[in-house]
Amino acid sequence: QVQLVESGGGLVQAGGSLRLSCAASGSIFSINNMGWYRQASGKEREFVAIITSGGGTNYVESVKGRFTISSDNAKNTVYLQMNSLKPEDTAVYYCRFYSIRGVYWGQGTQVTVSS
Repeated sequence: QVQLVESGGGLVQAGGSLRLSCAASGSIFSINNMGWYRQASGKEREFVAIITSGGGTNYVESVKGRFTISSDNAKNTVYLQMNSLKPEDTAVYYCRFYSIRGVYWGQGTQVTVSS
């Protein structure tokens, strides 16, 4: 059974940085892409960033230039480096893996940015 385990969330002041990690355990094959989504209180979950197996990346406009997604394919791990954090980045962050066997989600990690 595949599980995604996230870490790295927490409380940080505006302008600070955090690095999120998400590692997959279990038999996960042929990952097509790995991504990060977030859900703020009272809002719908939204796309943040994605990285393909070939290394291509894409970001939601609001985080471009501040967030960087990267991966270690050998470890089935995806990272999200978040710099220059803003209070509006406060949310629960979820990782998502898309493979030929299906879509997998992490349990979520809270990121809180204080002003």
